[in-house]
Amino acid sequence: MRDVSRSMAMLAALAVLGVSIASAQHPQTRKGFWIGFGFGYGSYSCTDCGSTGSVSGYLKMGGTVGPHLLLGGETNGWSKSENGATIDAGNASFTAYYYPQPASGLLLRGGVGFSTTRVSSGGLSGSNTGVGATAGVGYDVRVGGNTSITPVLNFVWGHPTSGFNQSILQFAVGVTFH
Repeated sequence: MRDVSRSMAMLAALAVLGVSIASAQHPQTRKGFWIGFGFGYGSYSCTDCGSTGSVSGYLKMGGTVGPHLLLGGETNGWSKSENGATIDAGNASFTAYYYPQPASGLLLRGGVGFSTTRVSSGGLSGSNTGVGATAGVGYDVRVGGNTSITPVLNFVWGHPTSGFNQSILQFAVGVTFH
């Protein structure tokens, strides 16, 4: 866990250092269709099960409404296998991305949709789907005319079945094509 925290701190520092260089070379403009994906680390917790960490990722796509607002769909996923058992969790959401200052890469996001959990062990498996929501913050570090490296911190919440809540705190680094 300590190595993961150290790695996250180094990635964040590199992203902050790269912001001034990248923004000077490529202006932050957003037009038309966009798509992105990323991978990272997620801390999963649920009702009566504590917390555990593993790999996570996201895929997003949509369209630009204006300089401040993008709308689209996003999926966030998390998975862990241990001792012959696998837990998969995720959300699929309609999401809004808000850029408070369009010339900057700072983005705030929020969305609503569906949440799912799947557990399998020893040849048996079960899954549940219900309501979900997501919120997060990120920064587009422009590295090309239409390409950004996007570090994000996301909170993904789900209520896939009565009496059961799950959440994922996700730190990921992705690529966004504008």
